[in-house]
Parts: sequence; C-alpha cells; structure tokens
Amino acid sequence: MKIVEEPNTFGLNNHFMAQGSRLQPKATPSPVSGPVHLHRLAGKCFSLTESTYKYEFCPFHNVTQHEQSFRWNAYSGILGIWQEWEMANNTYTGMWMRDGDTCGTRNRETKVIFVCSTSSKLAQVSEPSTCVYSLIFETPLVCHPHSLLVYPTLTEKLQGEWDEAEQARYEGLITEQGYNNLLRDIFEDAGLLKSQKVKVKLPEVAVNSETHISLQKCTELCNFICFFIYITDETQGIMTVTVKDQHPRGDNGLIDLQ
Repeated sequence: MKIVEEPNTFGLNNHFMAQGSRLQPKATPSPVSGPVHLHRLAGKCFSLTESTYKYEFCPFHNVTQHEQSFRWNAYSGILGIWQEWEMANNTYTGMWMRDGDTCGTRNRETKVIFVCSTSSKLAQVSEPSTCVYSLIFETPLVCHPHSLLVYPTLTEKLQGEWDEAEQARYEGLITEQGYNNLLRDIFEDAGLLKSQKVKVKLPEVAVNSETHISLQKCTELCNFICFFIYITDETQGIMTVTVKDQHPRGDNGLIDLQ
C-alpha cells in the first residue's frame, strides 16, 4: 500500500474556501485628502500581529483583522473603510475608518492616531469600546510641529471663508454652534469630512420634440390669440365682431355695440 501525503488546505493555507468567505466591503473609500505629505502613504499597507490576530492598516483605504488560526472558519474581517478626518483646534487628530463588518447592531469602525517616530509602522491596536478600535500609527511624516495643521492644507478660497467665520465669531455676529457649522461646511468642501448633505435627484421630465414649443413660437402664438374673434351665422342675424387686446388706460376693454 502506498501512502501519499496531501498538503493541508485548511486554515491559513486554504485557497479553496468559498468565495463568500472573502472580505466584502460595504462602502467605497473616500478620496485621498488632508496633508499632502501624507498622501505618499496611499497604496501602502502596514501590519501588526498581536496574540492570535494580524491587523493590517492601509492608509486611505481600510483596516482589516485576520485570525491566525488553522481552524476552517478562522475569522477575517474589515474593521473600517477610510471615510474622513477628525479635527480639533486647527489640527488633524485622527483618521476615521467606518462602515466595517457588522458587529451586533452596528458596524465596526476604527480611529487611527498618528504619532512621531523614526520609521513608519503600525505600533498598537486596541478596542476601547465594543466594535470601536484604536490604532497607533508611527511615522516620521508627522514629526514637524506644523505637519498636522489643517488651515495650510486648505485652498485660498476656503482659507478666506474660514477667516470670515473667525471674524464673525469674534464680533459676536454668530454663535459658537453657528461657527462650528460654518467650519463643517468648509471641511466638507475641502473633502476632509464626509458630506452630510442629502442629495435629492429630481425626476427627469421627458421632452417631446414634436410638442416642444420654442420661445419665439410661443410669442407668435400669443400674438395671434390676442384677438378674440366671434364668428356667427349671418343668416341668423348675428354679426361678426373682432375685439383687439389693446385699449386705452381706463378702458374696461368692452365695446358698446349700440
């Protein structure tokens, strides 16, 4: 009897798992935004293994978690998809990855915090509250004291709008809430925050080229019907009367037939 050893196709080495077990994102990542010097991180991924899980952070894309197990149903999931920046006091304080895999009645989400270091790496992963994760990403790209300032990353137009909002708040023309609302509009226009505005698509009205009337045609038609013509049968003793639409001021527009 000849014994043939077959390679193990379970767990991490299983390439024949059902297609449905693969990661299925619920949303599309937002466009790359924020400090230009951080844009170079787009397209790269950084991993960290803690205990039995491997975490992978792909800036401006997503965060995933993979269970390091040979169980046939080892867990692999999305902890968040790049959505928007968190900002406070004119500073980028974190990168939010939302709309991850379902976790009970909500979706998993992750906040990524940037910390100065000599090299770029995923340094720490924690779960401060259920389904909400926190990642510490170390990189030399944020070591400069002005590297995470928001104002310099805005266009000149948006900087001007921010200046006007600051002046209005200083003069007491708007409330703090009004000021924050103006800032949010500015950040949304800059692509730093996901827009909360509801887009309503109006139904398209089909135009029939055969029945469509141009402005000129409408004017000609209006000039024609500005005359009221009463055509009667002369054999019945009723006369034909034509009434024009124009009449002197004060005239009631009626004609005395007597």
